[in-house]
Amino acid sequence: MATRVDVTPAAAAMMRQLRGQHGPLMFHQSGGCCDGSSPMCYLEGEFRTGQSDVLLESLKIDGVDEPITFWMSSSQFELWKHTHLTVDVVPGRGAGFSLEAPEGVRFLIRSRLLTEQEMAELS
Repeated sequence: MATRVDVTPAAAAMMRQLRGQHGPLMFHQSGGCCDGSSPMCYLEGEFRTGQSDVLLESLKIDGVDEPITFWMSSSQFELWKHTHLTVDVVPGRGAGFSLEAPEGVRFLIRSRLLTEQEMAELS
């Protein structure tokens, strides 16, 4: 089954760590400039989503009881709707609002175009 968002093993490990430290998590990809174009990790519900946001995926991470939701602004989704996203984590300091920032790492997105088959499954 096709998905819009996957995670690398390193990102999953960081998500497990953050879940253990803070509680249920969520992501939002806003499409702003600088760190605003990076996926931001928050406590579930800390970032308010609404009609201007699209739920791309409810990520199932081994070792995390509940799904981790991944949201994107609808305006950015219009530009990226043909794209598969992979959440990764790398050394370095990202945005101060994202939960991983104090850990000396930052989440980032790796992307590729969805295949025709994936597009059909996701339609």
